[in-house]
Amino acid sequence: MKLAILGTGMIVHDLMNTIHDLDLERVDIFSTQSSYDQAIELVREYHLNDVYVDYDQLLEGECDTVYIALPNFLHYQFAKKALLHNKNLIIEKPITSTYEELKELEELADNKHLIILEAVTVHAMPAYLSLKEKIKTLGDIKILSLNYSQYSSRYDAFKQGKILPAFDYHKSGGALYDLNIYNVHFTVGLFGKPNKVFYYPNIERNIDTSGILILEYSHFKAVLVGAKDCQAPLMNTIQGDKGHIVIRMPVSRMRDYQITYNKEKTEDFSFDNKAHGMSYEFKEFIRIIDTKDYQKAHDLFEISKTVSEVLNQARKTGGIRFDADK
Repeated sequence: MKLAILGTGMIVHDLMNTIHDLDLERVDIFSTQSSYDQAIELVREYHLNDVYVDYDQLLEGECDTVYIALPNFLHYQFAKKALLHNKNLIIEKPITSTYEELKELEELADNKHLIILEAVTVHAMPAYLSLKEKIKTLGDIKILSLNYSQYSSRYDAFKQGKILPAFDYHKSGGALYDLNIYNVHFTVGLFGKPNKVFYYPNIERNIDTSGILILEYSHFKAVLVGAKDCQAPLMNTIQGDKGHIVIRMPVSRMRDYQITYNKEKTEDFSFDNKAHGMSYEFKEFIRIIDTKDYQKAHDLFEISKTVSEVLNQARKTGGIRFDADK
């Protein structure tokens, strides 16, 4: 894979922690003129190939895959242009601001036999893959409860009137799209599309700073909490009529979990704590794109589509509108 990375933000710096463990033939960086010095420093420190400030020039270059790590509201326009230049895509979550945008990208990618993947660590984490098998031992699922509450330093600025992208409805921000999306991916990856979606947000200046998402399935309810304006000890549980699972960390970074069976034994499952979480997903992305594993790409994209649809429905029930909404 010849990868072009769009952006120089925190998530890109996270990727750099594992960049040399990945089988990449070439890595270029695209940046704005204002962040050019940061991009140059990344190239120097991690021995990357080149920096571009002209997107058209980058797309005419050697890359075959574009990784979009830009603010949420920019994903669609940069993705569409990359597809028109016959590039495969890896897009940071949320993959697009709206379900309609995602459907348009899907049609374009299908016509060109290109691959679109959403960068959400959970689906490639060994602990999650193990849990997907072990969850069958819980019997009938009754309640799923997930909480990703992480007080944001940007919220302090928000309260003082400085609105950064994470809290800007013009830029598709908010707690649902920033944190609770991990919980949605976790849930949809296990159980598929819910029957009903209800979102109860705490809204300030037209954006959700925290909220509770209720997903109704045929035989159980899922309660997903995401907060950027407060925090609490993280406790995630899956409760069945034969036992329950406890995860004591954000599901996007899960490394272990515990199963307790009714009136019986408790089992602990722990996985590699040394590898960076992004290494698992990017190794799988590289494998999928380099081998043209369209079936696996399709399976992951179907999850992304369902998640996007859930997020759209959640915003509608919660009264949250983005500029991207039609």
